[in-house]
Amino acid sequence: MKALLCAALLTASCGTPLLKLPIGPGTPAADAASVIDQATSACRAVNTLTLEMSVHGTAGGHRLRGRLSAGLAKPASARLEAAAPFGPPVFVFVAINDDASLLLPRDRRVLEHGKAVDVLEAVSGVPLGAAGLRSLVTGCADKPDASDAVAFGDDWRAAPDGSDNVYFRREGGNGTWRIVSTTKRAAWRADYSMFDNGLPHAVRLVSQPAGRFDLQMELSQVDVNVPLGPEAFRLTPAGTPTPITLEELRESGPLGVK
Repeated sequence: MKALLCAALLTASCGTPLLKLPIGPGTPAADAASVIDQATSACRAVNTLTLEMSVHGTAGGHRLRGRLSAGLAKPASARLEAAAPFGPPVFVFVAINDDASLLLPRDRRVLEHGKAVDVLEAVSGVPLGAAGLRSLVTGCADKPDASDAVAFGDDWRAAPDGSDNVYFRREGGNGTWRIVSTTKRAAWRADYSMFDNGLPHAVRLVSQPAGRFDLQMELSQVDVNVPLGPEAFRLTPAGTPTPITLEELRESGPLGVK
């Protein structure tokens, strides 16, 4: 797996700069409820989602580039397949709620029934579970608190969302409000851009504090509310793969580039 990925994952640099977020106390945002409703209307309507994801940047001290296919469903189901230049995928990750499994088809190895956030972090460098991954690629928020939201001028709003802070922006005073950034305390920050039908098609994801990962994700072939049955989120390996441990995955580095 390591030799294949070293050839397949080319070096890259992140192109989209981080947004300059407003700072300071702001002022109470009387229109926060309507801002939040407008900014989240498209992503709240997403029950299932399939897409292609081009990822490049750095993770775990390695520069990488890869392409993944994803299928996601509420409340917390996910399937990720990492494409190889030819033949079977490099890995297949599936999760339902907090239970995840990972198949390495080329090595005929499998990890079964791990904690979703740990398995995905081991293979990608990013600590996300299935629900968090869906929120990330749809640029959505869970339950922003309108009562504690603040305004920064006419075109910026910010609201707490549990331990997160969510930033809303509109263009030119009369544009549509969008969620343009989410900061998760002591974990990561995500900036969203290139919106189409209310959903972002570019996501910049940076660890906080900096240094663990800095990834640019470009989303394409986005299909919303397509049929995805429970079988999409189960592994069906041929034969009997050899077990692999979470520690062995971690030792391989993100996407196996060590």
